[in-house]
Amino acid sequence: RCQRWVENCRRADLEDKTPDQLNKHYRLCAKHFETSMICRSSPYRTVLRDNAVPTIFDLTSHLNNPHSRHRKRIKELSEDEIRTLKQQKIDEAFERKQATQESNENNEQNTVSEEGGEEQEEKAVPLTLEERENKDYLKSLFEILILMGKQNIPLDGHNVDELPEGIFTSDNFQALLEYRINGGDEVLRKRFEMTAVNLEYCSKTQQKQMLEVCENCVREETLREVRDSHFFSIVTDEVVDIAGEEHLPVLVRFVDDSHNLREEFIGFLPYEADPEILAVKFHATITEKWGLNMEYCRGQAYIISSGFASKMKVVATRLLEKYPQAVYTLCSSCALNVWLAKSVPVVGVSIALGTIEEVCGLFNQSPQLLIELDNTISALFQDNDEKGNELKKICRSQWTGRHDTFEVLVDLLQALVLCLDAVSSDLSIRWSNFIVGRAFVLSSALTDFDFIVTIVIMKNVLSFTRAFGKNLQGQTSDVFFAAGSLTAVLHSLNEVMENIEVYHEFWFEEATNLATKLDVQIKLPGKFRRAQQGNFDPDMTSENYYKEILSVPTVEHIIQELKDIFSEQHLKALKCLSLVPSVMGQLKFNTSEEHHADMFKNDLPNPDTLSAELHCWRIKWKHRGKDIELPATIYEALHLPDIKFFPNVYALLKVLCLLPVMKVENEKYGIGRKRLKAYLKNTLTGQRSSNLALLNINFDIKHDLDLMVDTYIKLYP
Repeated sequence: RCQRWVENCRRADLEDKTPDQLNKHYRLCAKHFETSMICRSSPYRTVLRDNAVPTIFDLTSHLNNPHSRHRKRIKELSEDEIRTLKQQKIDEAFERKQATQESNENNEQNTVSEEGGEEQEEKAVPLTLEERENKDYLKSLFEILILMGKQNIPLDGHNVDELPEGIFTSDNFQALLEYRINGGDEVLRKRFEMTAVNLEYCSKTQQKQMLEVCENCVREETLREVRDSHFFSIVTDEVVDIAGEEHLPVLVRFVDDSHNLREEFIGFLPYEADPEILAVKFHATITEKWGLNMEYCRGQAYIISSGFASKMKVVATRLLEKYPQAVYTLCSSCALNVWLAKSVPVVGVSIALGTIEEVCGLFNQSPQLLIELDNTISALFQDNDEKGNELKKICRSQWTGRHDTFEVLVDLLQALVLCLDAVSSDLSIRWSNFIVGRAFVLSSALTDFDFIVTIVIMKNVLSFTRAFGKNLQGQTSDVFFAAGSLTAVLHSLNEVMENIEVYHEFWFEEATNLATKLDVQIKLPGKFRRAQQGNFDPDMTSENYYKEILSVPTVEHIIQELKDIFSEQHLKALKCLSLVPSVMGQLKFNTSEEHHADMFKNDLPNPDTLSAELHCWRIKWKHRGKDIELPATIYEALHLPDIKFFPNVYALLKVLCLLPVMKVENEKYGIGRKRLKAYLKNTLTGQRSSNLALLNINFDIKHDLDLMVDTYIKLYP
């Protein structure tokens, strides 16, 4: 590095000095370094980054200063030499880009740079005054865009329709730019002082290009950490609307250098209606655009909206065909029963789920409506205050995501209908027209016999998986023992399938009793009768109709879905959770993880010593001191001071916690999903931007303005 400094300073008289001599006897002013190369921990101390190289030199000032002419002999570059150096820099950048593309094609997952330093290691070329001013100008624009992203300020300002004809107003980006000029930004003022007032300072095309550079640079900070940790898992959330187009939010799970499991949002992927095209584009985006090597992917999970389940299952299947180690699992943030309900390929179930969400949303947006519902519940449950108070508490939570959602709904249904009826028939001015209208529509939906039968049957079918699903979201020991109980769950559901006539008869009777209580007519759905045009079989009763159209396909689907999501590979991975000391203790230290760990053999640093190491691991905890508690989670085990002496155990625990079914133990490392939900909740659909969203959700990730400017200049010279 000393040699690089000497070369950049044009000091031929120092070329024969050793690094020790240069370090002890010579100093260089901080003004010769880019600001990004300097860490200012306090106003009185300046610390250079490890990869800092001086690049800022005024090679002409000495000519005008007679006192300094004899102090240093600085080589003055001719125009031809400057052009040659510039061309050399461009050629090097092009060669590096070509090399990167080749490595991506080979699916090699290489770290882009060590400590972010390689970018600056190319030959430093003195910038002309015009180039320096242009970089400063671009830096100001990037600062404004980053501010807009972090503060969730949309790019567009007033809609054209809002303004009188002939009136011009700036969009938000230009308004902030003008504000900054008025605040004393000389770089921007000099650039735009001769520009007409009603002209755009920065075109929409340029804004889009710069936003893409911002997004890629911020994403790369996270992806660099993912590549450093090698192994990762991919999780997608429900399909969302971004400015009128459907997108899939993508999150990545990995264990960072501090042994913390993190789940970070890395971007949106445009949704495709054709599942095969979606699978191809999904794979291409992750591997080619984002540069992740799927050979290191150890898990995949998809939180689905109703109607999208079959398509996302195709994506999972195609990835599994290419990468068998990318285990398809449930996601820890979604209850198993809710996930199963959303995946049922019956239209009536999708409609019922949508209705439930609308009812919950209406009550949550109006505190007065919740008070009205409380009063209705109190009146209905006068003889059972405990049950009434429990339901009131549930109503104030996001109860549509619970394991027992359908049970709660059946208990609440009468109270919901009476409350909505009272609101929709209230002639006073207490409620807005919107609430009265929604109350009327939702009351009609809740008192449809098709809806009542659907929720009662779903409640009964999903009762067989409720405890199993709850354990999957419990402690590590609960997850381990849940994996062993799957056989019993499937056995119960198969028994239901074999005797579906008997079970359906009981379920239908419960539905008719609930309908009678609500004074709802028991009949075949109107859409079915209209489709038959009066020619349907007279022997077709409501009971038989719902058995064939709802009960049978629902039970069959849930059995198959459980088999698919809990594959042999997934169950073997969950059996390895006996590595966690608290689980080991519950099993009296009589465990055999090595039989299940075969699937991770290639991920271990020393697979030949695994058996001996596991024996030492068991002995360590079996003969621990009386005052030492057994670590209860993977998170606690990974943070043990002596885990470094068990490299194979550490590697296994690290891969196990990547499985999306395992919850993120430390909440502060799982905030990516919460921030995503907050962004979607707080931003109008038309104002959402996939680029700005990434900046907003990852607002605490460091960003390098110089890197953004250099990247932009290379992409759009």
